[in-house]
Amino acid sequence: MKTYHVTAFSKSGEKLLDETFEAENNAQAKVIGEQILKEKNCWEETHRVVSPTGELVLFRS
Repeated sequence: MKTYHVTAFSKSGEKLLDETFEAENNAQAKVIGEQILKEKNCWEETHRVVSPTGELVLFRS
């Protein structure tokens, strides 16, 4: 399992979410990251999911 990082920001730049989670690959991380963002009501905000190597797995500006 690899550790991924999900963050979300408000339009003013305030950090709303900053969490890590584990996934087997980028595809699974994208699904898990989306679930976390929706559960925390951050799906409509600017957000990103980043892999352990720094690759953007999911991004919305």
